[in-house]
Amino acid sequence: MNIIIVRNNSTQSRSLKLSGKGLFASLFFALLVVGSLSGFGTYQYLTADADGLFTRDTMATWRAQLQDQREELELIRANSMGQVDALSLRVAQLQSRLLRLDALGERMTTMAKLDKGEFDFSAPPALGGPESTELGDAYQQPRFVDVIDELTARIESREAQLEVLETLMGNRRLQDDVFIAGRPVKKGWMSSRFGRRTDPINGRLAWHRGVDFAGKAGSDVITVASGVVTWSGKRSGYGLLVEVNHGSGYVTRYGHNQESLVKVGDLIKKGQPIALMGSSGRSTGPHVHFEVFRNGKAVDPAKYIYRASR
Repeated sequence: MNIIIVRNNSTQSRSLKLSGKGLFASLFFALLVVGSLSGFGTYQYLTADADGLFTRDTMATWRAQLQDQREELELIRANSMGQVDALSLRVAQLQSRLLRLDALGERMTTMAKLDKGEFDFSAPPALGGPESTELGDAYQQPRFVDVIDELTARIESREAQLEVLETLMGNRRLQDDVFIAGRPVKKGWMSSRFGRRTDPINGRLAWHRGVDFAGKAGSDVITVASGVVTWSGKRSGYGLLVEVNHGSGYVTRYGHNQESLVKVGDLIKKGQPIALMGSSGRSTGPHVHFEVFRNGKAVDPAKYIYRASR
């Protein structure tokens, strides 16, 4: 192989002739020089980085940062567990309030006298509809906490509504109970009306302040409205008498009883048996003498007997 060397300022040139062994030696020498220079440069680079990055202070700083991150993770984990516990407690509270709403609903269903099964609070509400995966363009999945807050607000609203409705129905039921209506007997027939009549004992013309219902001796005498017993015992002309005060100026009397089933001060309900029919006092046979007083004045009981119950 011939190598020609030419100088810039001379037209003279030199020619070198290399054999195969000489060429191999030259290439080996060149590679050795390049490798040495690369190794030296790499050593210098690593030495410089070690001086700037891998010092003891740097490692200590990294360890401190890792410890801070571990502590932050533990704090996040503790906060997350606390939030989960709080949500669990919130859900339990909502469940108890739902049970209370169910109880309120059941009581109101009974008060409203709805047919059995017409409104069943013990069963989940019936729902349905065709399946659809469309959520709408503006749909965004609500946050779990927001859903619970919304549910809480709805439960509070339902509780308030049911409590108001229960109060109204309770007041209405109370008014219905003290509303005087119906007959003082379950079985029997009206044997004498209110007003002027011939006295059955002496045959004279007299004023009858009540109505008489004849029936079987020992049958139930019932109250026509709720109230408080203000008399239970013998009374001149009435025989064994029961008197009930219903409030609002109304009083009813049930006379000629065989036996009294209540005593003074008892609270009685509408339709409750208060005595057994008899023939005590001025009487010609088993019957109940029924009187109605309004603000201390006797009125015709027929007005209340044929009155429709609320």
